Amino acid sequence: MSYTAIIITVSDRCFRGEREDLSGPALAEYLKAQGFSLLDPVLVPDEQAQIEAALLAACTADAALVLTTGGTGFAPRDVTPEATLAVIERQVPGIPEAMRAASMQITPRGMLSRSAAGIRGRTLIVNLPGSPRAALENLEPVLPALLHGLQMLRGQGSADCATLAP
Repeated sequence: MSYTAIIITVSDRCFRGEREDLSGPALAEYLKAQGFSLLDPVLVPDEQAQIEAALLAACTADAALVLTTGGTGFAPRDVTPEATLAVIERQVPGIPEAMRAASMQITPRGMLSRSAAGIRGRTLIVNLPGSPRAALENLEPVLPALLHGLQMLRGQGSADCATLAP
């Protein structure tokens, strides 16, 4: 089953052209390899109102999955989780919990992620860290479960969550 995804990179420096966005393209390559079709990527600064607007636009475009990269740390301008929580209708706390658990197997700093995840309409929004390596290390272990969640969200799957994925 193929789903449409959009990647939103949140970074002041990338937005100003001071640094190349490496996370967005890394995530795009990974998602394409997993069979996703991608809408045009979005780049916004660490401004909550602009992040919220980008998230709402992605949901309006009927993307099944929205991944944000960046803005999940402790820096004063890291407000991606707050923007996500302002936009979603239902939280999915198990996704960031699982990502943090997987990340903790790699680095004790994994516990410092403030990532959030949730649903707006028929769209799943998941926050990822800003580095390409960390973004992929957080997404890879949860993607199989996310695919089941997308099936449910899009009315294409069974409600039997007890069945293990192959």
